[in-house]
Amino acid sequence: MRYSSTGGRLGSYIVTPKELSEALQKNVTSKLSTSPRVIPLCGAWFLPNDPEGRTGRKVFEQRRIPSARFFDLDAVKDHDSPYPHMLPTAEVFAEAMGELGIKRDDTLVVYDTHELGLFSAPRVAWTLRVFGHPQVHILNNFRLWVDGGYPTEWGPQETKEQDTKYPVPNYNAESVVCFREIKSLALDHGKEGSDSIQIIDARSPGRFTGTDPEPRPGLSSGHIPGSINVPLPEILDPDTKALLPKEELRKVFESKNLNPKDPIISSCGTGVMAAALDAALAEADFGHSNDRRVYDGSWTEYAQRIPKELIHKRS
Repeated sequence: MRYSSTGGRLGSYIVTPKELSEALQKNVTSKLSTSPRVIPLCGAWFLPNDPEGRTGRKVFEQRRIPSARFFDLDAVKDHDSPYPHMLPTAEVFAEAMGELGIKRDDTLVVYDTHELGLFSAPRVAWTLRVFGHPQVHILNNFRLWVDGGYPTEWGPQETKEQDTKYPVPNYNAESVVCFREIKSLALDHGKEGSDSIQIIDARSPGRFTGTDPEPRPGLSSGHIPGSINVPLPEILDPDTKALLPKEELRKVFESKNLNPKDPIISSCGTGVMAAALDAALAEADFGHSNDRRVYDGSWTEYAQRIPKELIHKRS
């Protein structure tokens, strides 16, 4: 998916706290104004087995960027799917955006939690892009925002944003990989020419190799045949949990023997961390933008639908 800017206040897909702060200061504060706005959008989410029982909503109310809205990944999804975070319908997406008081010409900057660093915000940003929202960015990152002394607020939001009539968008299917294609790639693994499409996986090495369990009970760990493990921490700064600089990201992908000339599919457990890999590929300018896609269902769908012989373990 292409991540270039289309002429908004923020130039690049990945933005710094300083850039966001300066953009927010230019917002017109009058409620009567119809001018496009820069809106921080919290995309906080935690794994279901989080040891502290944290949720995105809880940490949003504990500390957030002033004027931020909360995009709930567990609510804005396909509720008819047995898999956790499949993309919603265009109608459900539009309704959610309207309830958040977002207009199509608003510039949205998605951010994560101070606790985890960059994690789920890229999934929210990717969803916005799949449904064609023109101006979408990712803050790199909220931990640096807080540690840099930029303003925060806390507590339940006292007033609800006025609903908007967000138009039902088109769906960019070319950015999304479905199970049928992944199954075909798994069946063809090892055949001549089958490695021209590369699959990368953001899960931990233990889950990838099958030595550690998945966080969802009863789900086998392991990996898609031929896939390459690129654990999320490897693309993040170990201290700030911010996305690494462009050149360092390129070195990570090169160390995995990825070929920027061949298509790359990003995957993970449920499609959340996969979007972080996709954002990192874009920031590193690694591969052609039209050749970078995300497997929406990721491992949770794959492991439940595929024959056991196509679940590989060990590296």
